[in-house]
Amino acid sequence: MTLKLNSKIFAVWLVVAGALMVGFWGCTSRGLKLHQSDEKLAPIDSVMSLADRSQSAIITVDTTQTFAIKIIEKESHRANLPRQDAEQVSVPDQRESVNDKNYQSTEKLEMAKADAEVSPETREYNAEVPLAWFNLQLKLVQETPGFSPPVAARAFGYAGVTLYEAAVPGMPTHQSLAGQLNGLTELPRSSSSQDYHWPTVANSALATITRLLFANASEANKAAIEALELRFYHQFKSTLAAEVFHRSASHGRVIAQAIYTWSLSDGGHGGHSRNFSAGYKLPAGLGFWVPTPSKFQRPLQPHWGNNRPFFLRSGSECQPEAHPPFSERTGTKFYEEMMEVYNTVNNLTAEQRAIAEFWADNPMQTATPAGHWIAILNQIIAQKQLNLEVAAEAYAKVGIVVADAFISCWYTKYEYNLVRPITCIRKIIDANWKPPVSTPPFPEYTSGHSVQSGAAAQVLTDMFGEVAFTDHTHDSRNLLPRSFSSFFAAADEAAISRLYGGIHFRSAIELGLEQGRCVGRKVSALKFKKDDPAESATRR
Repeated sequence: MTLKLNSKIFAVWLVVAGALMVGFWGCTSRGLKLHQSDEKLAPIDSVMSLADRSQSAIITVDTTQTFAIKIIEKESHRANLPRQDAEQVSVPDQRESVNDKNYQSTEKLEMAKADAEVSPETREYNAEVPLAWFNLQLKLVQETPGFSPPVAARAFGYAGVTLYEAAVPGMPTHQSLAGQLNGLTELPRSSSSQDYHWPTVANSALATITRLLFANASEANKAAIEALELRFYHQFKSTLAAEVFHRSASHGRVIAQAIYTWSLSDGGHGGHSRNFSAGYKLPAGLGFWVPTPSKFQRPLQPHWGNNRPFFLRSGSECQPEAHPPFSERTGTKFYEEMMEVYNTVNNLTAEQRAIAEFWADNPMQTATPAGHWIAILNQIIAQKQLNLEVAAEAYAKVGIVVADAFISCWYTKYEYNLVRPITCIRKIIDANWKPPVSTPPFPEYTSGHSVQSGAAAQVLTDMFGEVAFTDHTHDSRNLLPRSFSSFFAAADEAAISRLYGGIHFRSAIELGLEQGRCVGRKVSALKFKKDDPAESATRR
């Protein structure tokens, strides 16, 4: 730039330029937030400090009639300012004249950032952060080796609890779940006398727990985790006082690390690397499960039912009645159910086939059955534009319930070790019979889809009531969306899809739904709110 200045203006230029240099290298807490302050932010400070060098501020020189320097902070993402204050922060446009009445000095801008942009309550912010993180987790579950349905459900459980516990200090009507969840005695506390930016807290917490839970993710997906954290990092940092931003990020990390430490003792840690136990001895005899076509794999996670649940007393809670006794004789209940599977599959309508495919949710091809219900929750939160407080409670409840549902169901599966339809149908009725959905490698009774769908539908109905919705979970797979009058209607369809798929008998479906609803009612009894009448302590 060429400046044509007389001697007086040139003197002013020298003074102001000197002040600018001092401001860059020795700014106060109300001055520019340069990358030096980021050294306190671990463990990603090396990445953040590099990014800050190019994005902390835009500096322009205006050489109109009167000389001035304007410091333009990046425009805030107003959706994550407190609602009542979102329009109170005015940032001058780079093109404005220095004589514009809206011009603010750097000091006034920093004061506005310190005073106007932080709300003490989580509910004043939207759910943009958790929506983005749980959408990414759906991708991670699908693409990370070893994330079988039980392992995936466990991850969603810990992610949901992490979000809730990080955000709950900003939820005056709510309380921590420490002391209610099994083995979770206490957690680090926030300072009630200091301000926190709850979207920053949520971003830091979910980034940390996601890295820990998906430690074996591909390099590309680890980069995706980093990129999402950086996206919100820059979005929020540019609008906040440095001390508030760093305090908030630190709180989120500390909570996530505490939740992860708690997770290490539940029996499921590292489950992605040991889905198939070589030491498990299968029971032998008529009607017992044996490996099934086409891979004939060993049983998946045979000890998962012995893991520590989040809230159930143990995997043995909510157990259903016994299935009809195995029999090869015509006229028996078991034989009738076997024939129902055989005849239904052989005469599937186009609609039934579509239902079977929509709810198949095969691992490594989709985000698993538990992920399907997380996807449904994502859609409900987005469509209803729910705030961060409601979203945090919802993700915790759905995460806990699908995790405990899989523990309960897996306890049942390996308690009974019932044969799959493909095994007995090929032996007794038709040696060449083939179901439309691949049979998974674990015992038949009860149906995992039924249990976890019944459980998720129960907590969602308890929280939101009867909600009609259209499920777009598999749009990316070119499967048509399906509409439901309620969460229970969706659960019923998910359950019966397993009969259409040829992999479950009716008793496993219907009794599985009851089992799941029992798990859901238990989780709905958790005392999230301080004035909640639920007497969880008495129940236990």
